[in-house]
Amino acid sequence: MILKFLLEKEIKQFMRNPFLPRLMVMFPIAVMLLVPWIMNMDIKNIRISVVNEDNSSASTEFIKILESSQYFLLQGVTNNYYEALDELESDATDAILEIPSDFEKKLMTEGSTPIQISINAVNNTKGSLGASYLGSICADFSKEYFMKNGLAQNMSNAPKIELLVQNRFNEKMDYKDYMIPAFMVIILILLGGFLPALNIVGEKEKGTIEQINITPVSKFTFILAKLIPYWIMGLVVLSITMLLAFLVYGLAPQGSILTIYLFSIFFILAISGFGLIVSNYSDTMQQAMFVMFFFILIFMLMSGLLTPIDSMPDWARYITYVNPPKYYIEMMRMVYLQGGTLADLYPQLFALIGLDIFFVGWAVKSYHKRS
Repeated sequence: MILKFLLEKEIKQFMRNPFLPRLMVMFPIAVMLLVPWIMNMDIKNIRISVVNEDNSSASTEFIKILESSQYFLLQGVTNNYYEALDELESDATDAILEIPSDFEKKLMTEGSTPIQISINAVNNTKGSLGASYLGSICADFSKEYFMKNGLAQNMSNAPKIELLVQNRFNEKMDYKDYMIPAFMVIILILLGGFLPALNIVGEKEKGTIEQINITPVSKFTFILAKLIPYWIMGLVVLSITMLLAFLVYGLAPQGSILTIYLFSIFFILAISGFGLIVSNYSDTMQQAMFVMFFFILIFMLMSGLLTPIDSMPDWARYITYVNPPKYYIEMMRMVYLQGGTLADLYPQLFALIGLDIFFVGWAVKSYHKRS
């Protein structure tokens, strides 16, 4: 009965706030509609300048193929390398492709010719992928050139093996399909973590917490009443994001939706419990926001959201074992892209349950009821 009254209080307090109900709806919509198009690791529109010292039909054909690529924007063709280098140094172009004067001759007589690629590697991801794309274009061009001119049978070093690639789980190699499930996790972290972190400390600043302290309400009941509304809010937000993922991007879980909701119940409980811990130890809302921002940044960077956990040093991988988003992101990507079942995800499920017990228990213990 006491829990019922406390829940009514929390829900009324939430709904009376003119900002929070709108945030619960508009924030996931804005993230799901905008961020997947902005935060994309597919490198495109790499500006490239070509130094053509050959001026042959082969070099002209190669430049046309390069220009038609979706990854490159041809900035211009010149026969002066230093002119192109000035553009690279002034950031007017991202890469220089130098075609040597004996380009066609060596293709005809030797079957291969070196091409120099100079890339601005300040952005190492853009540089490495740009070089990889250029390498692929060069390989495709040389193969087509050999076949077109009837040279393949005369070239001992001409391509003889055709590599057939089959992309599993993400057949279109669309980075959005990989990141959208992770964006759902980010939304739940921000809403389910930040809002509880501001809850108790907000009541401390207003002085309303003292009215609770003089009642016989137990600490466990009080914390539970704080958690349940954000539990419900998180499930509503998750439903909105999953619906948008399907309607806008055509992305639907390959596995069971029930598995996602089951994990979501435990994940929201863990992240909201952590938010209440921060709120219990904070004296002001500014302090709670600063501390929560720090930990949420660590949660996201060490969850496998952007960089694979296997690529992290050993000491960092050990820390990820107590990071709730790590297990939830693994589940989301496995269910959405690989059709994972609950039987495949028992380790992640038990880890989240253990973290729930730890964080909620800590939240109850750290709340000091002063009479």
